[in-house]
Amino acid sequence: QVQLAESGGGLVQAGGSLRLSCAASGRPLSNYAMGWFRQAPGKEREFVATISRGSSNIYYADSVKGRFTVSRDNPKNTAYLQMNSLKPEDTAVYYCAARQGVARTGGSEYRYWGQGTQVTVSS
Repeated sequence: QVQLAESGGGLVQAGGSLRLSCAASGRPLSNYAMGWFRQAPGKEREFVATISRGSSNIYYADSVKGRFTVSRDNPKNTAYLQMNSLKPEDTAVYYCAARQGVARTGGSEYRYWGQGTQVTVSS
């Protein structure tokens, strides 16, 4: 099975940028559609973005559309989430997830999850 590890989180001021990485090991990343999700304190986990195995299909939550960009580098076994124009409401733990098959927006459809990385946006 695939193991996932996120990195790149941190503290940033509103309007700033961060790039999250999700490194896969154990199986080729190219076998999986990848999703990014986030969970803020006291809130349910929510969908952020997803990208298909070959990057042909990409979907974003409305709340991040135009600010976040999801991508992947299959030879490097790494997926990315570029986050620009960050807002305090983007503060959350961000998770990457993998599933065999097509890209989906529902977290319950992903079998493999990373440990998460904290993103904090100060106002």
